[in-house]
Amino acid sequence: MIIDEKTEQLKRQALALRYREGDYAPRVVAKGYGVLAERIIAEAQRNGVPIHGSPELSSLLMQVDLDAHIPEQLYQAVAELLVWIYSLDHPVQPVSSSAMPQSAQPSLE
Repeated sequence: MIIDEKTEQLKRQALALRYREGDYAPRVVAKGYGVLAERIIAEAQRNGVPIHGSPELSSLLMQVDLDAHIPEQLYQAVAELLVWIYSLDHPVQPVSSSAMPQSAQPSLE
């Protein structure tokens, strides 16, 4: 879910992407402005879908047809968004030196 929070309430825009195993690229599965954008955001919140505010990416993705795959030119930006979403679900745990193999521990010599 991507929203543009910098626009006025009436011009607020939101869209939702879906990426399923086997898809060659994510698809735009919902998009809208104003009241419809608010409904998309509320539905995402209700379902625990991460919401990311990115006006530039949102504006570009709003140009993609509904149920269409994102264009190749946006792969990098959307991949970075997917990494952000993944990091929310899989936070990096610090590794303690006691959990490291002896050969990987720093030497004080």
